[in-house]
Amino acid sequence: MPSTHDDIAALREQVQALRDRAELRELFDRYVTALDTHDGTGPEDSRYASLFTEDATFAFPIGVCEGIEAFAAFQRGARERWARIHHSSSNHSVVLDGDRATLRVQQLTTHVHHAGREPAAHFEVGGYSEARAVRTPAGWRLSHVAFHVVWDSGARLPELAGVRL
Repeated sequence: MPSTHDDIAALREQVQALRDRAELRELFDRYVTALDTHDGTGPEDSRYASLFTEDATFAFPIGVCEGIEAFAAFQRGARERWARIHHSSSNHSVVLDGDRATLRVQQLTTHVHHAGREPAAHFEVGGYSEARAVRTPAGWRLSHVAFHVVWDSGARLPELAGVRL
């Protein structure tokens, strides 16, 4: 029969795992929110520093980059293509391995075209992100994010016509 000490130790491990999973889900949600909420002021690097490791890598159908500064520039370019972008995420699957974790998160993104620009309709993409995270002294940070397209719908921008989504 387990001792009270053993029971408490097991409960501590379970609570830590629950806490880690909650923090990782919240981290990914903050990442998705950051993609949609830049107001055009202030350095993006400072906002992204609370989400990513300095050497984080990113892979998207429209390009890859490494590091927070490169990611901020990549996102500025992506935002300029559309009037608005809205990301939703769900079904966060988290696998813990000590101070490392992997995530798989379903995503839906709606891109709103600029007024007066052809095509006039929205462009939507459904898919999933695979991410890796590490525990740092400042908390969990994403070290890699890769987005995989499952489907797309609507009018693509002409410059994306040849991109394999």
